[in-house]
Amino acid sequence: QVQLVESGGGLVQPGGSLRLSCAASGSIFSISVMGWYRQVPGKQRELVATTSNGGRANYADSVKGRFTISRDNAKNTVYLQMNSLKPEDTAVYYCNAGGVLYGSWGQGTQVTVSS
Repeated sequence: QVQLVESGGGLVQPGGSLRLSCAASGSIFSISVMGWYRQVPGKQRELVATTSNGGRANYADSVKGRFTISRDNAKNTVYLQMNSLKPEDTAVYYCNAGGVLYGSWGQGTQVTVSS
C-alpha cells in the first residue's frame, strides 16, 4: 500500500478557494480509485469526491459544481480544487487510495471556512 500525505488546508473566508494535494509514496497508476473524504467531530467520515483511472469523477451532492477532483499519475498526486467555500465545508479532509475498506489513508488536513 502507498503512503499518502495531504497538504493545502488552512483557514479561508466564505466564498474563498483552496487546493488540496495528496502526494503518494509510490505509483498510483494502477490504483483504480482515488478519493477525498472529510470528517467533523462527532460525525462519520463522508465522501467528498472520487476519481477513477479512466477519468470518471464522482461528487457528493453538497460539493457538486464547487469542487473538482483531479489526478496526475505522473506525479503520483491527487488534487481537490475547492471553490465557493462555505462554513459547512469545515472539516478534516482525508485522501484515500484504493477504497474505504482496504485502501490507504492520509493523516488528514484541516480546512476551516470562517469569517
